[in-house]
Amino acid sequence: MQLDAYSRFYRRHAGRFDDVLALWQPGLPSRAEIDAAVQALRGSHPLGAALRRVRNALMLRLAEQDLLSGAPLVAVCRCISDMAESAIAHALHQADAELVARHGVPRTPEGAQAQFLVVGMGKLGGYELNVSSDIDLVFVYDQDGQSDGAVPLSNFEYFAQVVRRLVPLLSDMTEDGFVFRVDTRLRPNGDSGPPVVSLAMLEEYFQVQGREWERFAWLKSRVVSPVDASQAQVALHALDGVVEPFVWRRYLDFAMLEALRGLHRQIRAEATRRATARPDRANDVKLGRGGIREIEFIVQLLQIVRGGRMPQIRNRNTLQSLPLLVQAGLLQADTASKLAESYIFLRQLEHRIQYLDDAQTHSLPTDDADLEQLAHAMGPQLSAAHLQSKRPVCALLSALDAVREFVAGEFDALLHTGPRCVGCKKPAESLDALRHSLAKSGIAGEASHARLKALEQSPRYAALSDAGRGRMLRVIERGIAIAASSRDADLTLARLLDVLEAIGRRETYLAFFAEQPQALTRLMSALEASSWAADYIKRNPMVVDELLDAPRERFSARDCVEQCEQQRARLVQRATWDAGEGLDILRRGFHTELFRTLVRDLAGQLTVEQVADEISGLADAIIGVAIRWCWGEMPRRHREQPAFAVIAYGKLGGKELGYGSDLDVVFLFDDSHPDAPERYGNFARKLVWWLTASTPAGGLFEIDTRLRPNGNAGLLVTTLVAFEQYQLGRGSNTAWTWEHQALTRARFCAGDAALGARFEMIRERVLRMPRDRAALQAEILAMRHKVAEGHPNRTGLFDLKHDEGGMVDVEFAVQALVLEYAPVYPELVANAGNIALLQIAERLGLLPAGLGQRAADAYRNLRRLQHQARLSGAKHAAHVESEDVSRERAAVRALTAIVLGTPSEPQPTAPQQPSTLPA
Repeated sequence: MQLDAYSRFYRRHAGRFDDVLALWQPGLPSRAEIDAAVQALRGSHPLGAALRRVRNALMLRLAEQDLLSGAPLVAVCRCISDMAESAIAHALHQADAELVARHGVPRTPEGAQAQFLVVGMGKLGGYELNVSSDIDLVFVYDQDGQSDGAVPLSNFEYFAQVVRRLVPLLSDMTEDGFVFRVDTRLRPNGDSGPPVVSLAMLEEYFQVQGREWERFAWLKSRVVSPVDASQAQVALHALDGVVEPFVWRRYLDFAMLEALRGLHRQIRAEATRRATARPDRANDVKLGRGGIREIEFIVQLLQIVRGGRMPQIRNRNTLQSLPLLVQAGLLQADTASKLAESYIFLRQLEHRIQYLDDAQTHSLPTDDADLEQLAHAMGPQLSAAHLQSKRPVCALLSALDAVREFVAGEFDALLHTGPRCVGCKKPAESLDALRHSLAKSGIAGEASHARLKALEQSPRYAALSDAGRGRMLRVIERGIAIAASSRDADLTLARLLDVLEAIGRRETYLAFFAEQPQALTRLMSALEASSWAADYIKRNPMVVDELLDAPRERFSARDCVEQCEQQRARLVQRATWDAGEGLDILRRGFHTELFRTLVRDLAGQLTVEQVADEISGLADAIIGVAIRWCWGEMPRRHREQPAFAVIAYGKLGGKELGYGSDLDVVFLFDDSHPDAPERYGNFARKLVWWLTASTPAGGLFEIDTRLRPNGNAGLLVTTLVAFEQYQLGRGSNTAWTWEHQALTRARFCAGDAALGARFEMIRERVLRMPRDRAALQAEILAMRHKVAEGHPNRTGLFDLKHDEGGMVDVEFAVQALVLEYAPVYPELVANAGNIALLQIAERLGLLPAGLGQRAADAYRNLRRLQHQARLSGAKHAAHVESEDVSRERAAVRALTAIVLGTPSEPQPTAPQQPSTLPA
């Protein structure tokens, strides 16, 4: 290809800037080479002329490298973006130097130098400028104050004058042309706003007036030139702290779909208007259907909607973002690959259009000769299939049509902007219309009509915006159709209305369900199956984000911890980390993972044992993170990591934790520092607060520490040595048998692993101590009676946990087996769970053949029934008809008769006041 024949710009300027081109190595110049060329020309040219000559020379080199050498699109865009940053930096330094000479240095009220930040928006922010691009800039300074010179100015006026000097240096047309056209309309309030804003003004604007489309603009924002980079770090972090919460929301943000539809309609309308007024702009590869902007919108919308919860997908660059979206499961790999190919094709076509005259245009030329030249220039980008038996122009148009159709199809599918299905009807516009929907769906119960009437009179419903009420009506209408096929339509629909009313205060949740019918279907399934799930969602509405996708793989403690640590690292980097943020991160992480387990559970993907494993593993992970972060907040730390361990007892110790279970824990430390007892006592109290406090992100656990040595009368945290002596009965202060029973279900769950290993050794020694069988049985039976007396059953139903023949009997029998036979059979020491220990006992011959397995099966089924009762809304004890579990009760009675010598028929005891001992 002959460049002078193709590009009129190249033909006009070839040879004019050889002095600049001679300064560069072959290929595309680096940022350092561009800066050096500007400096070299400053000796003989004013800055404005030097910048323009360097820019024009760069355009010639870009055309050569792109059209003749096939330079990659990414390298071309980065090179012109480097030119923009270099020009801004030189112009800023000159403007600032001129003002400092007269007005002095702008200062904050504290006397520090005020910082001025040039924010590159759009393609400059993503290093994606096209070869004849405008640059979108916003100018920000950190604090008000005034300069310290002979003629002082307020910081606002000082930096406004910086802008008035900087912009013409770049954009004024001279005999050398321009450097970049500068567009500042993305600043707060656009053309009517001030040329520069303080961080406080920017934050207030975002909070009060910031519009949804501006979030797309600020998503790609990047500070491109502070006056002094070494001095500007605090200001940079402060700007991040203002922009990030505006762009990235902590919840799935499907309200953006409506905002983007509106923005897209405006762009399409504007493109149509311009095409009508200017036929030469009719074929726009940027703003037209299936063009560059629609690929950018696809990427940015997925980022905006999900990026608040998935920081790993945040990226300003379109091509770099696509594989991140694939890794996050938000795009299919083949779709992302085709979008990347389409983007590169359209951007390279855009560049070849602009090389013709160095014009900021995105439309195919209307002149036949220019179009022919363009087709030849795009030849390497066209596939053999498009070139076969076609003139180059026809091949180009055919390839362009194929790209546009693919992009437009993906874009319309994402925004649901395609044609409506035949038979789709207008959504309900009032609660009266919903009553008709009830009748049509066959839900004739008075309960649903009464619930709709209650909603109509609800202050929460009345407080919604018009858009919010419209979304709620659409969601309810779809919910009615889904509920009609449920087992109890009135109950399922009532739960839906309760949830929507509770979470509708944040209207983005309504937008989420209005835009994502598959998520609503999953919500309805959960509500039909479980009232506990309905209550949980009302308390923790952010978890509905997890309904967007089908239930995922099993819980991973490592992934959970990594997510929490990544969020903390981001806050530390921005200097916005504090304990309150840590509490919220832990709670958001916990509730996200707990709800994922719940969804898998309700979908039938988990057994009751697997549910308990996941919830117990989640508790371990959260406690471990809390220990590290809480220790980091201690004002006096004498070591980097605490010599501290959390020992889990009870359900957490046995990895049988359920939804909403309390945690029974004991705190141990082993540290010779003279202040260790006081410091670890303070630390333990603070850790309990970290794990129990309720924040806007919800709660975590209820903590019970009464199983520590001497119970409530003992110290909150115990030395390992004192714990060992207490458990082994050395000295006057010794553990009771019931405490050794509890120790059978104890394990190290978080903290110092070496300390945890030493605890496990102590536990084994205690459990393997020889015991008198008769005395052991008597003490265990006495404790069993105390527990029963503390949980009287005044119903005519069977209490799955506490009644004779229930779960507690199994647990006591297993504890007795361990304490009696562990001295001989070390296999019993393992904290393997009641089911496994029963099977081991049978295998060792400690139980009659078949009894261990029958008792294990009974215990499993009783746990399953208790779990189902919990999901169905049972607040405390789970009760069933006695005959429904007669087989299970018989197996448990046989077990206790063999292990503890109890009679086959229990002797009733009179109900007494509940025991203060932990169950």
